[in-house]
Amino acid sequence: MRGSLDKFNKLVDALQELPTIGKKSATRLAYHMLMKDSFVGMQISHAIEEALGSLRKCVSCGGMSEDDLCFICCDESRDESLLCIVENAKDILLLEENGLFDGKYFVLESLDELNISSLQKAANNGICEVVFALTPSIANDAIMLFIEDKLSSFDIKYTKIAQGVPTGVSLENVDLLSLTRALEDRVRV
Repeated sequence: MRGSLDKFNKLVDALQELPTIGKKSATRLAYHMLMKDSFVGMQISHAIEEALGSLRKCVSCGGMSEDDLCFICCDESRDESLLCIVENAKDILLLEENGLFDGKYFVLESLDELNISSLQKAANNGICEVVFALTPSIANDAIMLFIEDKLSSFDIKYTKIAQGVPTGVSLENVDLLSLTRALEDRVRV
């Protein structure tokens, strides 16, 4: 049976490579794009092809861009004294979609690719505060300390996003690290 639907199965396998897409979801998506609404399938195919051909990393912050500099780095109305360090370009999209930050960004893909000279250049341009918007972990705490050490010659305030118990989640469903941080960083009511 598998040999008779090779191309369909190849599409299902490709869709399963996407995060959070399992076999059932991949099969459902492939079936819909091919049998129910082939126009949607063509639109998706075309959009992927165009995006792959035009998107690249911003040379300044590492975010997604269609030009050398992204729209954020080109925006002169943004607060140049604030720099938010994020784990990946997708995090910038989340913060921007909700209008939560009006400064500049720096994408920290991995410690191996960490360009300290870019951060130092940004610090020379008048950064007063670095906000770490990283997933809470021991490894990311070490990265924050490493960056603080490398930028210690600059007069910069370092902050990180708040951590703790998410709204609407019972304590029994909160991991130990988050619960510990929530207790340590408790606020007055």
